[in-house]
Amino acid sequence: MSQQKEAWGSRLGVIMAVAGSAVGLGNFLRFPGLAAQYGGGAFMLAYAISFLIIGLPIGWAEWAMGRYAGSKGYNSCPGAFAAILNSRWAKYVGIIGVIVPVVIYMYYVFIESWCIGYAVKFWTGQIHLSNTEQTVEMFKMISGQAGDGAALSLSWNSALPWLVIVFVFNFWLIYRGLSGGIEKMCNYGMPLLIVLALVVLGRVMTLGAPDPAKPHDNVVNGLGYMWNPSKVQVERAQPAEGEKTLVREVVGAASIAEAEKEVAASGGALKLVTITPWQQLKNPLLWMAAAAQIFFSLSVGFGVIIVYASYLKKQDDVVLSGLTASSANEFCEVALGGLITVPAAVAFLGLASVAGQGTFGLGFTVLPLVFAKMPFGAFFGGAFFFMLFLAAITSSISMLQPGIAFLEEAMNVGRKVSVTILGLLTTFGTGFVVYFTHDLKALDTLDFWVGTFLIFILATIQIIVFGWHWGIERGLREAHQGASIRIPSFFGPIMKWICPVFLLAIFAMTVLTSLFGFDLNSMTFGAPSAYVMDLIGGTKDGKAVGTNQAAQLSVVLVVVVAIFFSLLSARSKAYQRAEQGLNKHD
Repeated sequence: MSQQKEAWGSRLGVIMAVAGSAVGLGNFLRFPGLAAQYGGGAFMLAYAISFLIIGLPIGWAEWAMGRYAGSKGYNSCPGAFAAILNSRWAKYVGIIGVIVPVVIYMYYVFIESWCIGYAVKFWTGQIHLSNTEQTVEMFKMISGQAGDGAALSLSWNSALPWLVIVFVFNFWLIYRGLSGGIEKMCNYGMPLLIVLALVVLGRVMTLGAPDPAKPHDNVVNGLGYMWNPSKVQVERAQPAEGEKTLVREVVGAASIAEAEKEVAASGGALKLVTITPWQQLKNPLLWMAAAAQIFFSLSVGFGVIIVYASYLKKQDDVVLSGLTASSANEFCEVALGGLITVPAAVAFLGLASVAGQGTFGLGFTVLPLVFAKMPFGAFFGGAFFFMLFLAAITSSISMLQPGIAFLEEAMNVGRKVSVTILGLLTTFGTGFVVYFTHDLKALDTLDFWVGTFLIFILATIQIIVFGWHWGIERGLREAHQGASIRIPSFFGPIMKWICPVFLLAIFAMTVLTSLFGFDLNSMTFGAPSAYVMDLIGGTKDGKAVGTNQAAQLSVVLVVVVAIFFSLLSARSKAYQRAEQGLNKHD
């Protein structure tokens, strides 16, 4: 049975859908944490450069290639690659664009369930927190970190009931199709998300210094910690063996003045150090973090945009639409996410509460305590986590569409069959993630190997195909067809030369540091990373480190999914036509 050709209901609809795909948990949790960790203003400079060098170019390339493939009748990533490259191996490369979103969905929907669970608990007055230990325990309970299988409890304090609700809701939306499900959800969800974010932002910006006894813990210093281009730190002049050099970071004129007096009275034991943005930009890890955030932020390299764009008509604009969707995402990330999370945490809990916190730590152990201490915190906490839920679900439904398009095309089936097959596959995968929750090992492993490595690989392949196989002249001509604005000419050399070189350099550094323990400061190799030793074992600090079964099975899961998709691609008559340069329905 041949599936009916789908299409977007409006130009605004596809923009909102792509923006919804991009706006996710990374905007409000991952981005603020990285910015604070890597120097605030210095990170923002690297982030802005990465946006121009890789974000916009790859995004435009995906829009153009997707619409071109759609004009030939192909809506999946393997179909798009086969139609563009006209090669037998192209469809197997395109499979990466199905593996990435489908596997990410398997653990992303788990995190999504935490968000709605926290929102409901805040709004129903069930959250009473007074210290960090309580927030940590609450997060361990809902995420099941106490041990494998702990999240499978039929309790509203566990993730399972919330997971069932959001999982079914995701597939109900995807079953309704592009215009009836994805587009409608994003048309309502994105404006509501922004309204809720503005409400929470308004409250955060009026917090001042909540505790009069700690005047330095205020919103202004929180903004300074997040955005100042330079960092001022109190350090030990001669730290003892095993003692950290850094004592603390100070922000704000009053705090710096007090630190100067403390240093002067220390008799040379302490010193005040200013780290300039140029010193911070010499850190390759900062550039790696900025580039990785661009991928998460704009959904480039996910295989989503190329599929969404394939449902456009040949004369539909892709240049302005791509720029608009990217701009909407950047507004949510920089203007909203960058102003809410860190300033609120600093105001209530101080700089020490933010330093060193990862995405989950900041979002699910620090912020709940912040809202619990805030006047009318039940309302604002519920609004914040419901906003996170909206951001998550507009992203998670976008992760399902590439799998739906692939199954429909590879198997020549309708939406009902494709939704059923993908539902069974992701149910198994999500169940796997929800079972292996000790230290969130399965989630973390899948996020690293798929959510980091495969994204880099797919994005690099896409920009090379656009700039070198098509060639910049043809690629830009394809992008400009029906465009309301033109891509500035200086992006031509960026897309052909600078972007691929930048991506390859970042990828090489990621492999060296994240896999083989290479220290970019000392230029020496250390022990392999935990991700490698989880799979093959190794030695660290002279001690043998064993393998981790959950991590090994996570990689096996990805391999099995890849084999399954490859077998379907190999037998697809549609892809055989694409390899010959033929339209799908001719």
